[in-house]
Amino acid sequence: MALCAQLLFFLYLLQFQHLARADSCSGCFTQSSAAYYPNSDTQGTESGACEYGTFGATLNGGDVSAASNLYKNGVGCGACYQVRCTNAKYCSDNGVTIVITDLGSSGDTDFILSQHAFARMGQTADAGASLLSLGHVGVEYRRVSCSYSNKNITFKIDQSSNFPFYFAFQIWYQQGSKDIIAVQLCNADNLTCKLMERSHGAVWAAVPPSGPLSVRMLLSGGDDGDETWVLPPNNIPQNWTAGATYDSGIQV
Repeated sequence: MALCAQLLFFLYLLQFQHLARADSCSGCFTQSSAAYYPNSDTQGTESGACEYGTFGATLNGGDVSAASNLYKNGVGCGACYQVRCTNAKYCSDNGVTIVITDLGSSGDTDFILSQHAFARMGQTADAGASLLSLGHVGVEYRRVSCSYSNKNITFKIDQSSNFPFYFAFQIWYQQGSKDIIAVQLCNADNLTCKLMERSHGAVWAAVPPSGPLSVRMLLSGGDDGDETWVLPPNNIPQNWTAGATYDSGIQV
């Protein structure tokens, strides 16, 4: 019996140590490398797999990036990462916070940053220019919360939408550190809902019900790893139009 008790205690201790390491590693950096868009302007890019268009060129002040594995078939669209280069001669301690807007890789990179974001990893403007001349640098990164001052999550109705037969939208100003892994489109009057499909990138699509629409989003990940359904207070009006934007009334 004493041996069994000792074994159980040992297994408990191993499990506790494992959980302690996991907790202490929350926010740890991952080693990688990064390049930048050589033919873009100094801000973001209007073309990108997330389908943000011109919004993607100015989002987060132009500090945006393409990602390879972190794109996650579009789930990574809108996610924020702190990326800092590791060359002590040029690189600042804080690096830059970027938003994923595109899919892409160059060699073994996890990120292809806008020129604006790539240069902002430098300690000074001159150091940033030196980083641009290198073109490819070692980096470390971690997931961080997105934060947009005075902005709620916004639904941008995609131009491919065709009232009242086909409804598609993008989610702008995604906040927090969780992924949006599922979306439901509901009739706001009776709350009958259907799952939307991720059409491509950040675009969700469905045949809409009639009447005003409400949108439910399933958030997953973050520090707690829990899944949570979020129902914004503002509905999308029943006479929605392609190209319009609608404020959800919520931040997360």
